[in-house]
Amino acid sequence: MCKLKDYKPTRFMLPTSHYDKEKADKAVNFIEHYLKHTKGEWDKKPFILIDWQERIIRDIFGVIKENGYRQFNIAFIECAKKQGKSELAAAVALYLLCADREAGAEIYGCASDRQQASIVFDVAKEMVRKSPELSRKIKIQEASKRLRYKSTNSFYQVLSAEAYSKHGFNIHGLIFDELHSMPDRKLFDVMTKGSGDARKQPLFFFITTAGNDLNSICYEVHQKAKDILEGRKIDHTFYPVIYGAEMDDDWTSEEVWKKANPSLNITVDIEKVRVACESAKQNPAEENAFRQLRLNQWVKQSIRWMPMDKWDDCKDEINEDELVGRICYGGLDLSSTTDISAFVLVFPPRNEDEKYIVMPYFWIPEDNIDLRVRRDHVPYDVWKANGKLQTTEGNVIHYGFIEKFIEELGEKYNIKGICFDRWGAVQMSQNLEGLGFEVIAFGQGYKDMSPATKELMKLVLEKKIAHSGHPVLRWMMDNIFVRTDPAGNIKPDKAKSTEKIDGAVALIMALDRAIRMGNEEGGSVYDNRGLLVF
Repeated sequence: MCKLKDYKPTRFMLPTSHYDKEKADKAVNFIEHYLKHTKGEWDKKPFILIDWQERIIRDIFGVIKENGYRQFNIAFIECAKKQGKSELAAAVALYLLCADREAGAEIYGCASDRQQASIVFDVAKEMVRKSPELSRKIKIQEASKRLRYKSTNSFYQVLSAEAYSKHGFNIHGLIFDELHSMPDRKLFDVMTKGSGDARKQPLFFFITTAGNDLNSICYEVHQKAKDILEGRKIDHTFYPVIYGAEMDDDWTSEEVWKKANPSLNITVDIEKVRVACESAKQNPAEENAFRQLRLNQWVKQSIRWMPMDKWDDCKDEINEDELVGRICYGGLDLSSTTDISAFVLVFPPRNEDEKYIVMPYFWIPEDNIDLRVRRDHVPYDVWKANGKLQTTEGNVIHYGFIEKFIEELGEKYNIKGICFDRWGAVQMSQNLEGLGFEVIAFGQGYKDMSPATKELMKLVLEKKIAHSGHPVLRWMMDNIFVRTDPAGNIKPDKAKSTEKIDGAVALIMALDRAIRMGNEEGGSVYDNRGLLVF
């Protein structure tokens, strides 16, 4: 029976999946009936799942595909320390071992070293010892760190640190503890790349607290989880859970602590967090540790540049017919021949009451769109179906198609100039020039990019820019990371940005020209106050 009020399965379900309450109940009942806590004041008490833990169990084991197997093969659980992650992971391992009806199931426990991996195993081992039913069915092999379930000849095994050199795993379950502490990705790749292909519904269960290495495998998986949670990526096999404070949250606020500590006042006393916070206030050297361990923050994490709530506030109805004949300026970012290309028009205001109007266009090769959807987990196919992304025939971008499209736009709108990255579109710029357009080479360094990048933020914050909410451009705006030089100049950083930002770069180039040149009636805002260089 569900203890959660108004329980609803995860929003990440496939349209063809369904919530099987019976299977979810089975997993919850196994944990709460057979398993007991093993430490401290909770020792020997039944493992009654906390709401957030129960939701995870119900979603993972209760969301079922059409073929009857689980939808989710990967679960990423990230929250502050002392929330009961190890106990939850041990419960999942024991369920996969004993109750999943998988013959010869292989369940592995991994971490940065054997000692760390043994933490979850030791909890599971003690749970077995405290359960009369399980202790009769499971043989504990202490020396080899193995639990063997006799009925199905299945086992739960801790792996040694050098396991990455061993292959041939046939994984039904994988428990990866404190993923953030992995020194490299060797073990992770061996254990996750194809190792569960022979199983119908393998489950890779990752638990971790935030780390501080942005080049780590954990940050890579963390970022994917955030992208899925925030709608930038889609992967129906991946179940993301992150409890953590935002970087701009007040780290001393008890309301903020609750965001990162779903078991606050249950498994961890708020008074202990208060003491740790006061200590961090007195000793700044402890602040990062408090943020990482108590608030689950990636303390060295770069912050996305665009506040998306402010960007969304600029969404407006744009009547393209009313723009016919209007002066506008274009920005062109072609990227590579196999990647997404972007062209953005910006219409400058004709008076103080009007806004800068943005109209973006995007292209991708037709033949590789399905591959990119599977590989990148970005909904290119949905955008194409909705008319927000155009495709060109073949497996590379057909530049002639884009040139023809821009030529047709020029017949509809008064395109006064087109800015382009001089390193990426030389041939097309010559072709467009031959069609009668003025083309302007636009450098990608601080000198050229910084003024318009700062202007874009200013216009967004002041709601003096209007866009239609185009999903591809929104995705790219949300992907922007910026780099800053010692003088305070900024520019979009394609290397640091986790995903494509070509449309954002095209917008910045077009906006620069639109602000500099203005329109024949109103002139340029730069005429009155100059460029933003703070």
